[in-house]
Amino acid sequence: MSTTTEGNNKALPKHIAIIMDGNGRWAKKQGKLRVFGHEHGVKTVRRTVEDCAKLGVEYLTLYTFSTENWNRPKLEVDTLMRLLVASLKKELVTLTKNNIRLNTIGNIATLPKRAHKELLDVMEKTKDNSGMVLTLALSYGAREELKTAIQQIATKVKNNIISIENIDETIINNHLYTHDLPDVDLLIRTSGEQRISNFLLWQIAYAEFYFIDVFWPDFTEHHLLEAIENYQNRERRFGKTSEQLI
Repeated sequence: MSTTTEGNNKALPKHIAIIMDGNGRWAKKQGKLRVFGHEHGVKTVRRTVEDCAKLGVEYLTLYTFSTENWNRPKLEVDTLMRLLVASLKKELVTLTKNNIRLNTIGNIATLPKRAHKELLDVMEKTKDNSGMVLTLALSYGAREELKTAIQQIATKVKNNIISIENIDETIINNHLYTHDLPDVDLLIRTSGEQRISNFLLWQIAYAEFYFIDVFWPDFTEHHLLEAIENYQNRERRFGKTSEQLI
């Protein structure tokens, strides 16, 4: 795989998160139903997952279905769930071949039974894979995640398991869906939109953002490499000055 990062000794982002936006608009531009865009978006997911694994990215998190997406037309939601089941079945071979472990974040109990079962099945079959961790954010909303974490911590305070004085970032992290994932280094959003849309609000506190004016079905390895190279050319200071990083 040719890569613009070849010979670049700057570190790859350890954790990339992607808001895969623009399937519906991509289809509409071609006079097709939104479903057509989602079907082509699945192909882009496969390519991107394989590209990230080959590059050596350790964690890839994809915003697959948000809590707000349940409010879309029933036909579209049903189609998305059908595509999810079909994709999980098909991609088990790809995940195994690339030594990828499937993970998920979100309120997956709200998924249809078949999708929920297929998801857990593929996660179980890939749990011993030691390569990249692919996380699907399904029925996910960052505000709901934070609300749930606060409720869990409050219950433990009430039951004298945690004292209020000891609540710190580590304790909050440990109660999030992403407790076993590092913070996001690079957040990519396709389609030209420049907003976060309730995605990983806590975990992107120091992430670098990369917005690209390309619909998700048209997102290629070239665009991924451009995003990574852009990330590598930024100075990440984490609140410090440039001089302190020398």
